[in-house]
Amino acid sequence: MSIPTLPGITAKTITSDRLTTRVLFSGPEDGIPVLFVHGNVSSATYWEEIMVALPAGYRGIAPDNRGYGGADPSAKIDATRGTADLSDDLAALLDALGLASAHLVGHSLGGSIIWQFMIDYPQRIRTVTLAAPGSPYGFGGCKGQDGEVNYPDGAGSGAGIVNPDMVKNIIAQDRSADSPTSMRNVINSLYWKPPFIPERVEELLSSALSIHTGEEAYPGDAQASENWPMAAPGKFGPNNALAPIYRGDVSKLYVIEPKPKVLWIRGADDLIVSDNSMVDMGALGQLGYVPGWPGADAFPPQPMITQTRAVLEQYAANGGAYEEIVFEETGHSPYIEKPDLFNEHFHALLKSYES
Repeated sequence: MSIPTLPGITAKTITSDRLTTRVLFSGPEDGIPVLFVHGNVSSATYWEEIMVALPAGYRGIAPDNRGYGGADPSAKIDATRGTADLSDDLAALLDALGLASAHLVGHSLGGSIIWQFMIDYPQRIRTVTLAAPGSPYGFGGCKGQDGEVNYPDGAGSGAGIVNPDMVKNIIAQDRSADSPTSMRNVINSLYWKPPFIPERVEELLSSALSIHTGEEAYPGDAQASENWPMAAPGKFGPNNALAPIYRGDVSKLYVIEPKPKVLWIRGADDLIVSDNSMVDMGALGQLGYVPGWPGADAFPPQPMITQTRAVLEQYAANGGAYEEIVFEETGHSPYIEKPDLFNEHFHALLKSYES
């Protein structure tokens, strides 16, 4: 993969005990480490502007996750572990770089990975910044603020709900705007709020198109189901890793020690992670876009924001701390759409910890 980087960003190939991948770096080699975790259908490229704007003395580190960009394509995600493969990869990268701990920053799927990292490696975290993170209970197929699974097989989540036309366009490396499901149209309609278009949209499009594809990658494998919408998660790939049946015990977050402070930043007009997500089967079924919807009792829209807030409130009740900040007129990528405002809050958290 060859995507131009910004001045101040250095790309290296790093091999840990678990994964060989492309890692982007910024700042001094001996700086305070800040580990950036990208979202789905993207790569480390999405973090470059935030990395080069870090305060003096900080070291930005952004890997391409397993299954994305410059990561070894033979390394697959075991979705039955939820996001644990991806969390373990981050810990192994810190080991390879000789780092005991870091500030963690995650977007979307990256936030979902950080929920798991908090459970598995709390002692390695200085602070947590989440930009439009996925719900701790996963994506799709669950309901209520406690993440109750709609069906035992997880129907309505995982690879089976991914638009097949979008996958075909990714495989074809389609850079056009000819189809509603071309990645150019997807990112410009869902990743940020129209009419906003990032200055480096071509690099961000290349990043999205660099995702690894196939039944063991993206979108992953799926299983036929007797439950609406007749598809259940398989066992491989990032989408299946987000299925609620694989997410594990979220309440483990409440007993971790130490409990890093969590900064949660989201856009008020996010169409991907919301209580009425436009890529959630419950919301689409309720709107009549997916036939056969069994109704709000069986399969309501997943209340993703409500779930995240409920978890963080329990986290705080058990001795943690969090802050929720909402950017108005902002979609799914607050750090790209409003970087100065994002950095104002993000940098304040970094400095408060180090002081």
